[in-house]
Amino acid sequence: MDRSVPNLPSRDFDATTAFYGGFGFEQTHRDGGWLILSRGSIVLEFFLAPEHDPYESWFMASIRVGDLDALYARVRDSGVPENTIGIPRLVPVALQEWGLRAGFLIDPDGTQLHLIEDAGTEDAGTEDAGADDG
Repeated sequence: MDRSVPNLPSRDFDATTAFYGGFGFEQTHRDGGWLILSRGSIVLEFFLAPEHDPYESWFMASIRVGDLDALYARVRDSGVPENTIGIPRLVPVALQEWGLRAGFLIDPDGTQLHLIEDAGTEDAGTEDAGADDG
């Protein structure tokens, strides 16, 4: 099966595993420099970057899910604050100017995850191609 998986920075694998584990991600691989977390069919891979500055991070990834409200609630219930500033934080789900509902999660390392409601259409991947300016 062909797939693409984002490679994201982690300053501390234990902290990354605990953060994402709070809303259902499980560790599927870990060695000295690489960590893989999965939640169902969603896979995130992390490289160790202890010098990474989360306030200068430009890393992003989109996560498309069938039940956006359930995922968002699970992240919020894990203790991630809904806020417009700070790291980590959640930006509430809303209909975006590019036509889909999405919320945004900033993780402890400053990575912005676009939590996007999967439109369930074959062209869902192209209709918001410019959406990554969140």
